[in-house]
Amino acid sequence: QKLPVQGRERRAAMGRVQGGMRCVKFLLFIFNFIFWLAGCAVVAFGLWLRFGEVVRDLSTDEKSPEYFYMGLYVLVGAGILMMTVGFFGCCGAARESQCLLGAFFTCLLVIFAAEVTAGVFAFIGKKVAVDEVQAIYNEAYDNYIKDAEKGNKTLIQFHDALQCCGKESDGPVKLTCPKDIQEHKNCLDEIQILIDSKLHLVGIVGIAIAGVTIFGMIFSMVLCCAIRNTRDML
Repeated sequence: QKLPVQGRERRAAMGRVQGGMRCVKFLLFIFNFIFWLAGCAVVAFGLWLRFGEVVRDLSTDEKSPEYFYMGLYVLVGAGILMMTVGFFGCCGAARESQCLLGAFFTCLLVIFAAEVTAGVFAFIGKKVAVDEVQAIYNEAYDNYIKDAEKGNKTLIQFHDALQCCGKESDGPVKLTCPKDIQEHKNCLDEIQILIDSKLHLVGIVGIAIAGVTIFGMIFSMVLCCAIRNTRDML
């Protein structure tokens, strides 16, 4: 009678483990679908910031705000990796493969590091990014004061994109300003407002995605341990 009792206990234990595995697998599928959608959203958001009308016009033929763009490239790269990882995470859960789940965990760790880097960069590197764009504007401004033809195109580009005109006053560069501006706006101030707002969004998105990846790593490790325990019982 002892062996049948042990057999029933073993079957009950296996049933509990398999039930837990099905639950974790279902949660992992949902997570990966949401993660894939989040990856698409991050890529779209990063490309919109990089090639959107206002930010796109901050670069010239000779110079561009590389420090600011670098943060956006990291964001887009992490989004593409998220889309890929979401697919392989579903495959690993469906096949109950410890190898694929381990790779999934490693990729999530890389994404976590990339998103934290982008988030920290966005919050800490604001001043560097602002100074870089302002330097481009100041150079174009000074060139225009020295030679009206040399800096004309760049100033028009900045003024149209930011809907501003000059620095403390618009007198020296009045001809390059949009005609429909109602009141004077300092372009250096407008640059700071723009970069601050965009990098604030990048920071929020980066930290939020980093938080989501933690749940994915937990699910993958729980499922991996459940698979190992089930195989040990067989």
